[in-house]
Amino acid sequence: MRHIYLDNHSTTPVDPRVLESMLPYFNELFGNAASRSHSFGWDANNAVEVARSSVANAIGASSAQEIVFTSGGTESNNLALKGAVESYADKGNHVIVSAVEHKSVLDTAKRMAAQGCEVTVLGVNGLGRVEPEQLRQAITDKTVLVSIMLANNEVGTVQPIAELGSITHERGGLFHVDAVQGLGNVDFDVERMQVDLASVSAHKVYGPKGCGALYIRRKRPRVRISAQIDGGGHERGVRSGTLNVPAIVGFGRACELLAEGAANERIRIATLRDTLQARFAAALPRVSINGDPVERLPGNLNMSFHYVESEGLMRGVKEIALSSGSACSSATPEPSYVLAAMGLDPALARCSIRFGIGRFNTAEELNYVAERVINEVERLRGQSSLWKSVEQGVDPTLLEHRVP
Repeated sequence: MRHIYLDNHSTTPVDPRVLESMLPYFNELFGNAASRSHSFGWDANNAVEVARSSVANAIGASSAQEIVFTSGGTESNNLALKGAVESYADKGNHVIVSAVEHKSVLDTAKRMAAQGCEVTVLGVNGLGRVEPEQLRQAITDKTVLVSIMLANNEVGTVQPIAELGSITHERGGLFHVDAVQGLGNVDFDVERMQVDLASVSAHKVYGPKGCGALYIRRKRPRVRISAQIDGGGHERGVRSGTLNVPAIVGFGRACELLAEGAANERIRIATLRDTLQARFAAALPRVSINGDPVERLPGNLNMSFHYVESEGLMRGVKEIALSSGSACSSATPEPSYVLAAMGLDPALARCSIRFGIGRFNTAEELNYVAERVINEVERLRGQSSLWKSVEQGVDPTLLEHRVP
């Protein structure tokens, strides 16, 4: 049985060129980057600084010193929210997030609310987008931080970051962007988009797991962040802990590869996605796209196959790695909170599949996926009495909309 990976929003395979860059730092160049008294430490530190510059360039930062390495996107998001609110307690304690943020933002905000922070959760429209005017109405002079993701990990919708950043700065707030899913997949420039803090992660850009970074603006304004991990004063005191040099080197190399070919890669991946979408639409009635059909990640296709439960469909094509939602929420049987926030009917949400296309997927693989999914949808619908009623012309609005 062949196996095809189409869950690139969850994680991406390490690019062989990235792995090659990392290998020497496991054995030959194994020094601690904080050891400044010998060549082993110097070599490790030099490699870290090269990677820091590569990550900074990937997001348009004005200085490599604005990059603080972390263990990944979750830690970066925690550090941004908790660190900013603690550092700017004299201004206020109001935080704004959207309802479709990653759980590492929503759960962090929930904990902060339990500890006395005032948290506003902005709703989204039917495409999963935050309306700028809604932010304008919610923000106050006591708002310390607004946190909105660059692109959604489930439906792929890209947010109007530049406009949201401008609104935030009009009221003197700090603007944090969870750019983990969007890095390399859409244009992102922290200077142009007026971003003060940005979270990124290596394993979403064909780098290793367990490595991320937080961008912290150093001028106009200079942003203060209170450390959440103490001990050793690493990363200029913002994030203590021995640096994971091999992974950081890999992250840097992954960012260099984005700079070399991201634009062409996006076009190729979007073409694969659009072809797959067209195959489904041509062969199957009653399918729909979730998320913005235009302003979305190039490799994202979140579709509802009406009257077909997503879990059953995925079991039927188990040789294809797919998802019915975010990897961080895959253990829960409830429908996607992102789709719920968009107003999608819960029954239809349970019929939704996320296809995540990436760098190493081919047209041949996508052709196979189209055939297998179409055949399985037809097979499952053939077993559904509800679907048979729809086929016979019964108005589906008169039927209980449930999955078989």
